[in-house]
Amino acid sequence: MKKTSLSLLKKLFPVALATSLTFSAAAADTVKVGVLHSLSGTMAISETSLKDVLLFTFDEINKGGGIKVGGKNYLIEPVVVDPASDWPLFAEKAEQLLVKDKVAVIFGCWTSVSRKFVLPVVERNNGLLFYPVQYEGEELSQNIFYTAEAVNQQAIPPVDYMLAEGKKKFYLLGSDYVYPRTTNKILKQYLKMKGIPDSDIVEIYTPFGHQDYQTIVAAIKAFAAGGKACVISTLNGDTNIPFFKEFANAGLTSENCPVVSFSISEDEFRGLPAKELAGHLGCWTYFMSLKTPENDKFVKDFLAWVKDPKVTGVDFKVTGVDPKGRVTCSPMNLSRIGVNLWKQAAEKADSFEVDKVRAALIGQKFKGPAGEVTMQENHHLVNNVFIGETLPSGQFKVIKTFNAVAGEPFSEKFLK
Repeated sequence: MKKTSLSLLKKLFPVALATSLTFSAAAADTVKVGVLHSLSGTMAISETSLKDVLLFTFDEINKGGGIKVGGKNYLIEPVVVDPASDWPLFAEKAEQLLVKDKVAVIFGCWTSVSRKFVLPVVERNNGLLFYPVQYEGEELSQNIFYTAEAVNQQAIPPVDYMLAEGKKKFYLLGSDYVYPRTTNKILKQYLKMKGIPDSDIVEIYTPFGHQDYQTIVAAIKAFAAGGKACVISTLNGDTNIPFFKEFANAGLTSENCPVVSFSISEDEFRGLPAKELAGHLGCWTYFMSLKTPENDKFVKDFLAWVKDPKVTGVDFKVTGVDPKGRVTCSPMNLSRIGVNLWKQAAEKADSFEVDKVRAALIGQKFKGPAGEVTMQENHHLVNNVFIGETLPSGQFKVIKTFNAVAGEPFSEKFLK
């Protein structure tokens, strides 16, 4: 077979060849980033979707040419690990990503206990972690950027809403770890400030993966019998499935005892009896149902991507993405926002070095599906906040909006 010369190829296919050569040159330069989310165990119900949306976002950025640093275009090369809902394993995997894989940044963690295990690892190695899930605050690390809802952005607004609706009894139910316990400690103090006595506040915790809620739901039913009661739920992971099924079986509804959940988004509702739970509330900085051009594009593009998942331009095979019944949710949106803020900061700093990127992150803005966000000096976002009512479809109808709420990690600043 006769070989075709490069000069002849250029004459025959000038545009196609130029594009191919440009892409090949760009593909030669990559930057590794870590994905640290549970793909197995009790938290996989929530965290797998965050892995998916991160890979989707990397693909978005790579298709757009990647990240321009030092006069070169770098494509994002994911390094995905599975800490398997095992908190010490989160620390081991974070160490692996930073020391062995040499990633420039880590996107990951869901539970606060997993983040607490990772925190000393990123500090010791001067790594960078973007944390995308609502949390209890009372923490600030120079090595972590908290894109998620702080207590004053997620827990306080719906409690105020419940108080305005005439609720006077609060059943605080959570998983037994740092986020629910710290959040409820803050909420108890806040409720007392609002005149709710200790006798009308119940605080109960269950282990991760707990399955038997018959006794607890019976206690909630008795607690709500006199009226004016609600449940504030910080249950995490797949334990929500047996709780809500037992709740519905007991005849409890949003009318006689509304539940405000801080860890159930559209994604978790895929595994819950959504029709029986219509009317219960959630509070997030994003809902899939928001009507904005940015959200329409995000939802459309993500739902198309899960049908044919890939990360453009790098040698990374995307596996384990289930396209059925997919939705978007706040932690997914905040994961995507974190990646884009990091990209913008790296380009501003003209470097992937952590110290330079950290400095460049402050003041970065990004117009996301729920509106524009701004990264503050305290490593938390200024973001819009929405209270939503659950629909039988598993989506949320926005019933109240708070614009440009500045995330505040330390409760002493808003418990006054």
